[in-house]
Amino acid sequence: MRTALFPEGFVWGVSTSAFQIEGATDRDGRGPSIWDAFAGGEYGDPACDHYARHPEDVRLMQDLGIAAYRFSVSWPRVLPEGHGRVNGPGLDFYDRLVDELLEAGIAPYATLYHWDLPQALQDGGGWTSRDTARHFADYARVVYDRVGDRVDTWFTFNEPWVAAFLGHGSGVHAPGLRSAADAFVSAHHMLLAHGLGLEALRAQGAAKAGVVLNLSPVLTPAQLGDMSAGIPDEDAAAVARIDALHNRQFLEPLLRGRYPAELLPLIERTAGLGHIRDGDLDAIGRPVDLLGVNYYTPIAVQAQPSAPADPAFPGSEGVLFCSVPTAVTAMGWPIMPSGLSLLLRRLSEEYPETELMITENGADFEDVVTGDGIHDVDRISFVEEHLRALRTSIDEGARVRGYLLWSLLDCVEWADGYRRKFGIVHVDFTTQRRLLKDSALWYRDVVKRNGLGAERPKRPTLETVAARARVSRATVSRVVNGEARVSPDVRATVLRAVQELGYVPNAAARSLVTRRTDSVALVLSVPRHGGEALTSAVVQYVTSVLEGAGKQITLMLADTPESHRRIIRHVEARQVDGVVLVPPDGPDTLTERLARTGVPVVLLGKPAIASLVPHVDVDNAGGAREAALHLLDRGRRRIGVICGPLDLVAVQDRLAGHLATLHENGLRPVIAPAGLDGESGAAAARELLSGGQDLDALFATSDELAIGAMRAAREEGLRVPEDLAVVGFGDIHAASCTTPALTTVRVPVADQALALARLLLSRLDGRHTSSVVLPTRLVVRATT
Repeated sequence: MRTALFPEGFVWGVSTSAFQIEGATDRDGRGPSIWDAFAGGEYGDPACDHYARHPEDVRLMQDLGIAAYRFSVSWPRVLPEGHGRVNGPGLDFYDRLVDELLEAGIAPYATLYHWDLPQALQDGGGWTSRDTARHFADYARVVYDRVGDRVDTWFTFNEPWVAAFLGHGSGVHAPGLRSAADAFVSAHHMLLAHGLGLEALRAQGAAKAGVVLNLSPVLTPAQLGDMSAGIPDEDAAAVARIDALHNRQFLEPLLRGRYPAELLPLIERTAGLGHIRDGDLDAIGRPVDLLGVNYYTPIAVQAQPSAPADPAFPGSEGVLFCSVPTAVTAMGWPIMPSGLSLLLRRLSEEYPETELMITENGADFEDVVTGDGIHDVDRISFVEEHLRALRTSIDEGARVRGYLLWSLLDCVEWADGYRRKFGIVHVDFTTQRRLLKDSALWYRDVVKRNGLGAERPKRPTLETVAARARVSRATVSRVVNGEARVSPDVRATVLRAVQELGYVPNAAARSLVTRRTDSVALVLSVPRHGGEALTSAVVQYVTSVLEGAGKQITLMLADTPESHRRIIRHVEARQVDGVVLVPPDGPDTLTERLARTGVPVVLLGKPAIASLVPHVDVDNAGGAREAALHLLDRGRRRIGVICGPLDLVAVQDRLAGHLATLHENGLRPVIAPAGLDGESGAAAARELLSGGQDLDALFATSDELAIGAMRAAREEGLRVPEDLAVVGFGDIHAASCTTPALTTVRVPVADQALALARLLLSRLDGRHTSSVVLPTRLVVRATT
């Protein structure tokens, strides 16, 4: 088995960022940042106490043979108000850090902005203000004046997509805003700040300067399983739109001096184009010496006409973000090293003149501290497989200068606080003691060798072979298992990669995976309010279909923490081949715990957070949209909304679909929150009807709430539907028995149960599976 050495002069290093490791948020004149405000001081200090312990951390890097250290400068530590007064002690810290790095033989790579905007600038509009871009250029000059004689490589920004769209679109990052318009405006001003900052650095003599982007290949679920799979036109359009929003929105202005043509109408519709002024794109498109690439995971999407826009992707209406059926990190991110090869191939083809560097790549796994260290084999495997994919890309001609692993230290993982572990060095946040993980020792050997050795901590995987052969993991699996449905040319390519890599199928693992118990667990969480008919249908149809396929059904109740532990033990022991899970209405930890067992799992209902478990759901947003259009067609314009608990995903989607339709028609919704039962629906209706809005229609996110609203309307002396039309959702048995009979959105109960059973059978057969979204249907009765 040959070694995989990298080109001579290849740069090996690590990356960190100021807010995540420095601590000392109120020491030596540092001003507050937006992350201090967003986190409420909960975890910004002491972090890793790097501000005081940086000499120790530099020695650690030196012992590991690290050649380059990418750190970020804290803007509020240098300019507490964001501009004007310079804080000398703050600059002194970076002065000392750079000197210590150089003395240790480590090249300092400085990033000027890694998301910690001074709060004083945010108070003046932050990145929605054009002035912030100008202040950034002044800040770049200040930092360069102090350390520019010793820092060779500069990056202006780290991941502007995250700062703009998670910070201003979805609001899950600082400053926590939720405005699609602000997200687009902020993105442009960050790009402008990059251009002005690049000009400032070059004017003062910077040797090498660039920018860091988080980039991901955008694929369909079918492509994830087989890259040769064709893409339907509607899915191709969805892929292109998300690629434009996530990747090309930044690549094109930075490397071509223009926005993607198809993106401009979307920006104009959402935010206007007044913030994009003459000359901006010339400044943004100045040539960079280096493009930093942060790669972690791909994005999977497909067309779903009624899907509401994801707030992090304004303009993504009609696009469904899909689960990825593969191994995941503890963060829940799919592990797909071949995605890095795909990404680098694309960058090399579309921007061949641009020199690249992998500036972040790493993984969060659950580490266990033992008496003889931290044996993080999963992290080693993750990095090794990505390095092999990287080496393949370099062989293909990718101009990649180096690899900077994320991250040196376990640190504050932004909104997730201290619970994520990306570091190759463990940090005890109570004592601040550092402990090298096995991955640090392994990486030390990689750096010393300038590549991967013949001896591997784990055998090469199907992903490794897929990256070498430039095919999908599923194709490799079919070749290895002797399946006929592979062309002779592809088969020869895969077998050549198998031989070159020394891949040997793990017979023991294969026997474990293929050993069948012919038993399936049907796991029910109760209660599911108003879902008795659905739960009954699941039990009836799932049992019928799976038993018809020769499976035995084990019914398991998941209603207590102890029952959860019992179910996990049962599944981990491989006492079942698969799991059908009916989760609770509220918070759910069981789904992802089951997903990590490696046993095929399918889920009823869309999960509250992105999940890697295929699920069966109904088109709640589309059904609500149809209900709204029905009311509008009937001439109803003053529509109130009775909304059930927003911690229920189905309610969120129904509300989103209904409100989007009203907004499209120029109407302002009136909303009253409610619980789950009819009495809370009646109370919400009373609130709406007594609010002076003169409503002529009510839409409720469930039939129970709608039936309560009808009762309240009668109490108010209103006639249904003459004075007030009412529409519900669910088509429960009582909906057809009300007086008058309730117009509602029918949910296909039996179809959901059947789809669950078929989805699990597909997974048990090893076929690629993606989530299923079933259509709903408006049932028009007398209340409208």
